[in-house]
Amino acid sequence: MTRLLSLIVAVLLTFVACGGNSSQPQPGGETQKAAQTSGQINGAGATFPNPIYSKWFSEYNRLHPDVRINYQPIGSGGGVRQLTSRTVFFGASDMPMTDEQSKAAPGAILHFPTVLGAVVPIYNLQGAPDLKFTGPVIANIYLGKIRKWNDPAIAKLNPGVMLPATDITVVHRSESSGTTFIFVDYLGKISPEFQKTVGVNSAVNWPVGIGGKGNEGVSGLVS
Repeated sequence: MTRLLSLIVAVLLTFVACGGNSSQPQPGGETQKAAQTSGQINGAGATFPNPIYSKWFSEYNRLHPDVRINYQPIGSGGGVRQLTSRTVFFGASDMPMTDEQSKAAPGAILHFPTVLGAVVPIYNLQGAPDLKFTGPVIANIYLGKIRKWNDPAIAKLNPGVMLPATDITVVHRSESSGTTFIFVDYLGKISPEFQKTVGVNSAVNWPVGIGGKGNEGVSGLVS
């Protein structure tokens, strides 16, 4: 029986980028003043901060019923694209916008951190053993060099644990994601081979694994 593994990253910081212009083109081509006219502020981007954003925006609406903040968790890359195309007032990304992306966005961009959180490796293995991993082992799993749960490299880190001789099915994000950027940046630092063959970006060509959309998609595949 195949087991699922998702190994993500240690620490993740979400940034919000807001357009400095007070007007925003709408899908119908009309320009609309920010919340003063529509009563709604649209945003999109990273899935990681969505739970706390939902809480914050709900509480703000409770105190200010005339203002609704609509946030779509479509991934960091989507947030940057929508901000650049001016279909949202703000975008959230776990990867800071590059100089090139900032220049492509119309008007001034205000860029600041909003959420700091921990993201941990998750796996689904019968009996739920408390396993230990190292950076090089994780890198080799994502390179496809470690394919079995009872691989000697994993067994050495977990003496006494009965590891099955089953395949590891690796799970990663399918869309452009700031979480992906942070994770591959880490793997590239501890594994020169990973840096050379996979590289560092918000979307990469994974050597192995299946993709899930958003954090919810990844956790759903693992479960």
